[in-house]
Amino acid sequence: MGYRFLEHTADVMVEAYGASMGEAFSFAAKAMFEVMFDTTKVTPEAIATVNVSAADLESLLYSWLEELLFRFDVDRMAFSEFKFVIFENGGKVKGKGEVSGEPYDRTKHGARIEVKAVTYAEMQILNSESGSRVRFVLDV
Repeated sequence: MGYRFLEHTADVMVEAYGASMGEAFSFAAKAMFEVMFDTTKVTPEAIATVNVSAADLESLLYSWLEELLFRFDVDRMAFSEFKFVIFENGGKVKGKGEVSGEPYDRTKHGARIEVKAVTYAEMQILNSESGSRVRFVLDV
């Protein structure tokens, strides 16, 4: 369970994996924030709920990560803990996430690479008996 960064010519490619697809999505979010700053320095004092829905898992992953990136950009929240559950409802794929963090402080959390956007480029969603894996590219 976890994530790793893969080689990419210009941007950041992430592969996240877990026992379930929800866990893989959780690690995908952790990896995205780790690109931006040191998540080990974030105190998980505030909890927020994130609800997203989409037509398929690729779009759900995109929506989940984009919503978190939006909250970082607009609300300046640095998140470090992520729990995501996926379910189907009325032909749509839905997800509910719980994230924990605190207001971003550059002096405390540091600054690494600015993530401009999540992309569909080279996105993959893989499910097998041994677990779930997602790959995606972050535009930096």
